[in-house]
Amino acid sequence: MIAVFKLLHVLLCLFVSLKLLALAQEENQFIYHGFTEANLLLNGIAKIHPNGLLELTNTSKQQIGHAFFPFPSQFNTSLTNNSQSLSFSTQFVFAMVPELPTLGGHGIAFTISPSVNFIGALGSQYFGIFNSTSNGLSSNHVLAVELDTIRSPDFEDINDNHVGIDVNNLTSIESAPVTYFSDEEKENKSLTLISGNMMHAWIDYDEVEKLLNVTVAPITSTKPTWPLLSTSLDLSSFMLDSMYVGFSSSTGAMASSQYILGWSFNKSGQAQSLDLSKLPPLPPKKKSRNKPYLRIVIPTITAIILLISISGAAYIIRRKKYEELREDWEQEYGPQRFSYKDLYKATKGFKDTELLGSGGFGVVYRGALPASNMQVAVKKVSHDSKQGVKEFVAEIVTMGRLRHRNLVQLLGYCRRKGELLLVYDYMPNGSLDKLLFRNDTPSLNWFRRYQILRGVASALLYLHEEWEQVVLHRDVKASNILLDADFHGRLGDFGLAKFHDRGANPHTTCVVGTVGYLAPEVTRTGRATTSSDVFAFGTLMLEMACGRKPIESEQSPEKMILVDWVLESWKRGDILGTCDPKLKGNYRVEEMELVLKLGLLCSFSTPGARPSMRQVVQYLDGNASLPEMPLDGASIGLMPVSHEASRDCTLSFHGSNDYSAYSLSSTDSILSYGR
Repeated sequence: MIAVFKLLHVLLCLFVSLKLLALAQEENQFIYHGFTEANLLLNGIAKIHPNGLLELTNTSKQQIGHAFFPFPSQFNTSLTNNSQSLSFSTQFVFAMVPELPTLGGHGIAFTISPSVNFIGALGSQYFGIFNSTSNGLSSNHVLAVELDTIRSPDFEDINDNHVGIDVNNLTSIESAPVTYFSDEEKENKSLTLISGNMMHAWIDYDEVEKLLNVTVAPITSTKPTWPLLSTSLDLSSFMLDSMYVGFSSSTGAMASSQYILGWSFNKSGQAQSLDLSKLPPLPPKKKSRNKPYLRIVIPTITAIILLISISGAAYIIRRKKYEELREDWEQEYGPQRFSYKDLYKATKGFKDTELLGSGGFGVVYRGALPASNMQVAVKKVSHDSKQGVKEFVAEIVTMGRLRHRNLVQLLGYCRRKGELLLVYDYMPNGSLDKLLFRNDTPSLNWFRRYQILRGVASALLYLHEEWEQVVLHRDVKASNILLDADFHGRLGDFGLAKFHDRGANPHTTCVVGTVGYLAPEVTRTGRATTSSDVFAFGTLMLEMACGRKPIESEQSPEKMILVDWVLESWKRGDILGTCDPKLKGNYRVEEMELVLKLGLLCSFSTPGARPSMRQVVQYLDGNASLPEMPLDGASIGLMPVSHEASRDCTLSFHGSNDYSAYSLSSTDSILSYGR
């Protein structure tokens, strides 16, 4: 009996192993002539017709369609695997039927991605893969071969009918107009992607040669001898072990019905050839009726005239409702100018239910853009058109060009009568001070606090040294840092920011900033520098470690000034006694000591004694050791603001509004005092 059970156990294990092997083979090699039984992962408006035809998009505007194989393929990029583990081969038959004969949607992209959840992705030129913030990030790990039918200047497209190879970025590393080599005629012949005709595409990657070949041809032609694109590419530099394969597509202001009729894929050899006779047919083309029906002509014309009259009146009323203030000089800003109508609809008419925050900085509303459903924050401030608005808008557009994963992205603006509307990325977890200082909300753990500090330090390094100009933020503080869905810190509120060319000195100006974060030299001279931003960041580090504001009048005299209290505790050998009690000791001691001591180092009253943001990033990343510091109380800490300086200057106070970081400050500080 025992022997029988052992035999059954062996047979069961063998059966499971064979099933797993079969499943692994299925995940890495498949062929579909139609998709009725494919069980693809569909998203957006993608659907499968009863006859098996995969429709990625229809003639709906500004839409996305995704269709991916349900299991990830194992690309095995680790060094322990065989040298050809990255090779793959695929072929598919597709068709794009445009809404109008020469105008259609943005096309189809064969996509290899670590995930099928393209959160925040936009349609139009982004193919439903990226958005303006995620496009170009090395963390994407995405390969796409685009069949593009719209020329997008943002991505340096060569024309409105091309094939491109994209790596983490929709600016193609190589592209070419759509042609195929006719083996019979021995020449290249043109193809039009949105002709409505079925076409065949082949994509093959050879890991040994590190060569990606892309070939396109009419359905009536065999695979051409010469590929359309043959690009040297090392996939191992960005591919992950487990990747999904599939298709992503999008429509824009115009649309196309975009179809996949058959698909073959092989991760371990050449993809199987598709049997064209087994492919599902395309829907029949719509035919227009030419026979007139005289008995309905006169009522129809009468109804049209009536509708035009009613529509005209409604248009005038609607135009007044959505009327904007536009001037000729704004034309150059193009996509960074939003329509008031879109923002009105996005915020449900600026309803109180969508209100995120309000205060001296203005009013901020949550919204979802109607075209893409992208979540945004819309801020309304008043402005006077006589007060240098042209220069102000130019600065807004300049700030919109800043690109860093730890900056709150300013997407654009709109002007209407006496209002200025600013559009930002929406940060669902509000401002940092909400979680850091309030006792009625869950506290941030130390891991997240440390990651937020590293992220904001990286953003300041970008502003100081890595952008085309030097950007001085001048108001770094906890309430100006917003938290995204993953609690990553994003530095916002560029209302007091100042730009200057590299090598030039910023001009002396009025004192601006927040009491408790102002470097001593700023209160004396009014001149902000990168060192004064470092001073404010030092205060932020102490806030994160200690869980309290830089100045708290209700504290005892020895604890009232945060930097003084931390310094005195260090002198007594009890620097860890200043740690935030809400952490309950759950932190890495070496990281906590580093943040506290680095915060003091950044708080030196002499600017030259403070580290640069590049050094701060190196310390926080563990790539450099913190230098020894003299425990000299006179050289560290705040200096009082003189009454003379504070009388004529713009100082702000640490607020508790969750969304003050969306502010461009008050219009007084920008339009009256200038930059």
